[in-house]
Amino acid sequence: MKKRRLGKSELYVTEMGLGAMSIGTDEKEALHIISAALDEGINYFDTADLYDYGMNERIVGKALKPYRDSVIIATKVGNKWNENKDAWSWDASKSYILSAVKDSLHRLGTDYIDLYQLHGGTMEDNHEEVVEAFEQLVKEGYIRYYGISSIRPNVIDSFARKSNIQTVMMQYSILDRRPEEWMTILKENNISMIARGPVAKGLLSEKMLEKASASVKEKGYLDYSFRELEDTLHKLREIFSTRSMNEIALQYILSHDVVGAVIPGASSVKQVKENAQAVRGERLTDEEVELIKSLTKLNKYEHHRI
Repeated sequence: MKKRRLGKSELYVTEMGLGAMSIGTDEKEALHIISAALDEGINYFDTADLYDYGMNERIVGKALKPYRDSVIIATKVGNKWNENKDAWSWDASKSYILSAVKDSLHRLGTDYIDLYQLHGGTMEDNHEEVVEAFEQLVKEGYIRYYGISSIRPNVIDSFARKSNIQTVMMQYSILDRRPEEWMTILKENNISMIARGPVAKGLLSEKMLEKASASVKEKGYLDYSFRELEDTLHKLREIFSTRSMNEIALQYILSHDVVGAVIPGASSVKQVKENAQAVRGERLTDEEVELIKSLTKLNKYEHHRI
């Protein structure tokens, strides 16, 4: 599998990483999924301290321990479970970040984290303090590089100007093209986008509308009514009839050079293999990319500017 460089870092990740949030808590099955990803040549694994109360980090760390020198592990910080573990709160303070990283390292069973990401954030956070914390962790060798996971343009703009972030993780798919609004600023600052949610909750998989939830059927998806969704997906399916929907979905994202990797989640070995095959598929031509753009909406982030 081809690799891309994340930002200005020395991290070269496979074009597809594994988003570990969906691997579940059945350790045996989760290890099968991670093993399948390794077999496909994937070297980039993304988790978070929030997922399954830290169990996700433990499983990922255990599975990757024999391969630690050849894989890139990314995790996230900022969301803190309460004592009852029935709700979490946001904490982007320097003291919390410096404390939480130790817990993540312990759960992952590693001495360092390749990419440590702020798991959200608003303009009310002290961004300078966040950057101080990350820079201190780099200096102390606990993390190699850092980034943010955010859909808030003002937050992205602030960190792009004030810090040495290498990545911004954003939900991005053919049906959610909002990140395209911010590709220029990422390119100008040599920051890579990590694309999560690339198959739009399964709507861009082979099952298409079979994966539509009751909410999507009633309210649509982002700016699309359900009828518009039906029309758009059927047009894509008709035009690209010789290729899988997964392939079109993932290749569209990878056609943008600011994207460092797509990280589809997987709850089965089959999904890992299907997505890996899609990433290895034929690249879209410039004409095909423009055709997809003409059939879809360029959503905007107007409701997420705080």
